[in-house]
Amino acid sequence: MSMGENGERSRPQGAEAGAAAESASPLAELGRLQQALTEAEERARNHWEQYLRAVAELDNVRKRAQRDIEAANRYGLEKFAAELLPVRDSLELAVQSADTQEADARSLKQGQQATLQLLAKALERLGLVPINPVGEDFDPTRHEAMLAQPSATAKPGTVLQVVQTGYELNGRVIRPARVIVAKAPAEG
Repeated sequence: MSMGENGERSRPQGAEAGAAAESASPLAELGRLQQALTEAEERARNHWEQYLRAVAELDNVRKRAQRDIEAANRYGLEKFAAELLPVRDSLELAVQSADTQEADARSLKQGQQATLQLLAKALERLGLVPINPVGEDFDPTRHEAMLAQPSATAKPGTVLQVVQTGYELNGRVIRPARVIVAKAPAEG
């Protein structure tokens, strides 16, 4: 090192350049890190906003689905009620007729048959169909065996008689048919 004009030792020119480079390097690194931090904060803010929008959308979908389910239940019952109203009307007429006139057994039976037909048609329009398996093989998914009865004419395992009609709603068993099933006759 050499002495400068005012008596201080001065650094050689190469050393001054190295010191400037050393101080410039941390400053450049600090600037680069600050810029990276700013970019990361912006990405985090964008992700947070996307998250909040997704949560809000999910909540809206959940609420919409709940409203749709409630509406389906409400309007499903409305259709059911509308289909049954003619049956109720028919029963009211039958009761009124029995009160005002001397009804004979035959006319009461005809009224009941007409009402039963109205009910059957209403239930069929709603997708409810009877299960009447007489002569078919016993199917435990659609039938409930009440009794096994020996039969010389029917094949064992077939339905001889329906004790109580079963019903399916749109292909799904609501109530199995209660049946009497054929079994082989006793030998001897």
